[in-house]
Order: sequence, then structure tokens, then C-alpha cells
Amino acid sequence: MRNISPPSNARLLNEAFSWLEFPRLFLQAPDLLTQVRGQGQRVLVFPGFGAGDFSTLLLRQYLGYLGYNSAGWQQGINTGDVMAMIKNLTNAARDEAERYQAPIILIGWSLGGYLAREVARELPDHISQVVTMGSPIIGGPKYTRVASLFEGTGMSLDMIEQAIEWRDQIPLRLPVTNIYSKNDGVVAWEACIDHKSPAVEHFEVRSSHIGLGISADVFRIIARQLHKHHNQQTPALKV
Repeated sequence: MRNISPPSNARLLNEAFSWLEFPRLFLQAPDLLTQVRGQGQRVLVFPGFGAGDFSTLLLRQYLGYLGYNSAGWQQGINTGDVMAMIKNLTNAARDEAERYQAPIILIGWSLGGYLAREVARELPDHISQVVTMGSPIIGGPKYTRVASLFEGTGMSLDMIEQAIEWRDQIPLRLPVTNIYSKNDGVVAWEACIDHKSPAVEHFEVRSSHIGLGISADVFRIIARQLHKHHNQQTPALKV
């Protein structure tokens, strides 16, 4: 039995103040705009549960400004149908990597981050690094505020957790940047901690869950981590 619970009602109130990330983003723009630029690497950004590409627009525009070739996942709304989405996204990521003849970068917000990890697990030679933001690495929806929505569809949260643990038997050996917040009102921060990937780096920020996608701190971490791992040895694409 894990000592993890979904965020409390008090922590959920943090989400009402997510808009405060906008003025912070504006105030820190001078620093963000001087981060080290990319070199045209392909980056796909996956949205969270119930969201689509519009939710990641600001992050993708920032990455585009820095010189990355960023794009949304182009799969519509994230419905939470994890196994179907892993299959579709794996095929899409393979096509993208083969099209650009180089491993691509995956960034995912919340459930999108979990999906990014699983695509990387399926395609270790096609993905160069993964970045997750407030993603439920442990338990899937079990330790989130949307757990009841999944239970309402007849899904067993315990079975989902077991399936995740089964997939974790194949570790992620590529660089993983794991961004989380103890102010997260949607996903228990303890469930965001990756205890198994050997190349994971954790970064704590003070954002709400919704605020992660517009957080200056998150943008800065992503910019620095993408540059850091690009300068390390990039795996050759195997097809």
C-alpha cells in the first residue's frame, strides 16, 4: 500500500491562482528570451487529460522562438484512452523521427507526460529525451483529482496501477527531465517522482498544475535541459 493520496481540497484551491503565472512569465521574459537556442531539433508536445494542442501553444511558441521545430501531437483531445493513444503516438513519433532522420524530443504535460514516457519506452532509438510536467508516473489516475472519472467508466484504478508497474520493468535509459510541484492541486506530487529511470533529473517548481504550461520556471528548465542533453551524445536513429 502506497502512502500517497490525491491532492486535498485545500491544495486544489491553488489551481484558482494559476493565472498569476502570466505576469511572472512577462516579467521574466528578458531572461527566457536569452536562453541557449536550439538547432532545429524536432519536438512534439503532448497535452494533458481533457486538453488538446491549444493548451500547449505558448510553450510550443517559446520553443519555436528558441529555434526548435516544435509541434503539437495532432491527436485532438486527450481522452484518457491510454493504450490506444500509446499505439497511435508511437506510430506518429516513429514517422516523425524517420521523416527528420534523427531522434526527436518528447514533452508531455500531466497525462501527456506519461504518454511521452511510454512512447519513448516503445521507441528507444527514435526518441532522444523526454520532459514531463506534473505527470502521474505512479498509479496513473489513481492519485489524481480525476480518479473518480476513470472509476465511473468501469476502470479499476488498482489494475491500472499494476499495468503501469508491469511496463516499468523495462526502464527508460534515455535522459528524462521530470518537473513537478508540491502546489499541484490535480496530481499528487509524490506520484510524479520517478524512482526507476536511471537517467532521470527532478526539478521542483512552485506552480499549480494548470500553471505548469505557462510557468517561467518551467520554460527555463526545459530550455536548459534540451540544450544540455543535445550537447551530450545523441543516439543514432535505427530504422
